[in-house]
Amino acid sequence: MPANNAGASLAAEAYTFVRRQIVRGEMAIGQSVSRRKLAAELGMSFLPVSEALLRLEFEGMLESRPRAGTRVRIPSRDDVKGHYLVREILEAEAAKRFAEHATKAEREGLLKMAAKVDALAVKKDRGPYLALHHRLHSRIAECTRCEALANVIEQTCALSSTWFCLLPRPEAPQVTSRHRDLAKVLVASTPDEAAEMMLEHVRFSEREALERLKPYFRIKRAQGRTFFRSERAQTRHLRRSAADRVQD
Repeated sequence: MPANNAGASLAAEAYTFVRRQIVRGEMAIGQSVSRRKLAAELGMSFLPVSEALLRLEFEGMLESRPRAGTRVRIPSRDDVKGHYLVREILEAEAAKRFAEHATKAEREGLLKMAAKVDALAVKKDRGPYLALHHRLHSRIAECTRCEALANVIEQTCALSSTWFCLLPRPEAPQVTSRHRDLAKVLVASTPDEAAEMMLEHVRFSEREALERLKPYFRIKRAQGRTFFRSERAQTRHLRRSAADRVQD
């Protein structure tokens, strides 16, 4: 295999590995990402790992600062609101097209997948829920017969999956049917009704994300345009910022 092809393959492997960990909540918001540790864990050099992290930074999952390194990106309130506005537009169109074009087998498959998502929602292990929830929204888009739309929605849902890991771990089973209700409308209703149901579903997720991310919004505001490798350095910076505000 030519050297450039081998490098691209390694970068793709590193990208898939890190992206999966972020989407499943195994790398939490604000967590530092070490190129050295990743390269050692994956058995590859810095170059493909760096290429993978740059790609994830471009997609909005990571952020980097000089002398501070790279971490899983902490969004601002405006980031989240803008993200969900885009999701409303994209996924409402996907829901409409699903209702128009999905085959009988695809509709039956969506109902089964939605039931599994709701069943996993009450489990304390959030990983399987996050993965299947992401897959459900991607599957709806795949059935639209528009590859470009499906690709964009897959990337968009992956970003919001990084925020779902903040959902509380259930202490006791709570019956939920949000995804089954969504699937039933997409499978059996008109395209316009499917789009409206998807809008309601996405807006609910936005409200939930905004509530869960409040502590991170405060961190984002306090840090400004910088962050730190260690929690100790970050704490010192936050204390100095608070003291400066008091003096002012």
